[in-house]
Amino acid sequence: MKKTLMVAALTGVFATAAHAQSSVTLYGLIDAGITYANNAGGHSLWKATSGTVNGSRWGLRGSEDLGGGLHAIFTLENGFNIMNGNSGQSSRMFGRQAFVGLASDQYGAVTLGRQYDSVVDYLAPLSNTGTQYGGTIAAHPFDNDNLNNSIRFNNTVKYSSVNYAGFKFGGTYSFSNSTEFANNRAYSVGASYNWGGLNVAAGYLHLNNDVNNLQNLASNSGAQTGEWTFAAGRQSTFGGGVNYTFGPATAGFVYTQTQLGNATAISSTQSGRSSNFGLNGNSARFQNFEGNVRYALTPALSLAGAYTYTRANLGGGENPNYNTVALQSDYALSKRTDVYLQGDWQHVSSNPGGLGAYLNGLGSASTRQDQVAVTVGMRHRF
Repeated sequence: MKKTLMVAALTGVFATAAHAQSSVTLYGLIDAGITYANNAGGHSLWKATSGTVNGSRWGLRGSEDLGGGLHAIFTLENGFNIMNGNSGQSSRMFGRQAFVGLASDQYGAVTLGRQYDSVVDYLAPLSNTGTQYGGTIAAHPFDNDNLNNSIRFNNTVKYSSVNYAGFKFGGTYSFSNSTEFANNRAYSVGASYNWGGLNVAAGYLHLNNDVNNLQNLASNSGAQTGEWTFAAGRQSTFGGGVNYTFGPATAGFVYTQTQLGNATAISSTQSGRSSNFGLNGNSARFQNFEGNVRYALTPALSLAGAYTYTRANLGGGENPNYNTVALQSDYALSKRTDVYLQGDWQHVSSNPGGLGAYLNGLGSASTRQDQVAVTVGMRHRF
């Protein structure tokens, strides 16, 4: 159960906000495990892991009632590696989220700061990687559609609607913060609809970048700094999905497509190589077709699985196809603590540029066309 603390109970930084209608919630999640991979850079691998399913984080979330259904809100969220204590997201203090804004009970919320895009907000929860049933290691190849939050955006203005009888929508615009208005900016839109057991969603994300500036420091200006998936002048991602829940079971399907223009490389973080993996043409494309299912055997024990077929065109005649399978069993020891066993397998039809199969987050690509990873771990929420 999350611990809601009055501001007066925190450090003096927040003391002036302590009013009867104001509160700050301290929350977090710790995901730690042991992972075995059959081939990482040509060798078998055992490693202690943080965030195999859900990234470890802690945060502060606050709200002040301004009257008339209007609230001042903020979120500050830090990502970290539980195994060494280092901050994530290029060593940012609040790299996962950092925003402030106004929320209306009638009209929705407008927030400003470092935030998620609309594909993450609306479509990702229908995918396996965007939930607690698959997570980081189950991302589509290279997290090409950003459903696993590999990129978060600076300088972002976001609108999120209220719930209109199950229908919600929103959008973002992330400023370049430079005189080159259209360089290193991003924008997105998304929507979802829920009725009974049916949930449908769609999202669109667009990025513009000077490929020579993508490796800027996190402190530099721009919508995207410190982390990048593709060195590309233009990236457009769109997709849609549907989930249906019947009794203890939920089944779903998600389709996404990412189109790259003026594309030169995939980052070493995403490709699992010590150097950036080169793209051979000015354009590239990924199409992902995912089917997923989960079933609650008991209130404490759940099973989940997903299969994703990814069709890629990397330019220069490189057209690999990826088959990725993720399976998970999870047992809740309490409402806040659970243990899980997860297995992931990927097969790539060819080795483009010598790049073998690569499951997200392992750190090294396979030297062969297959890669298998098995993780046993636990999560604690507070």
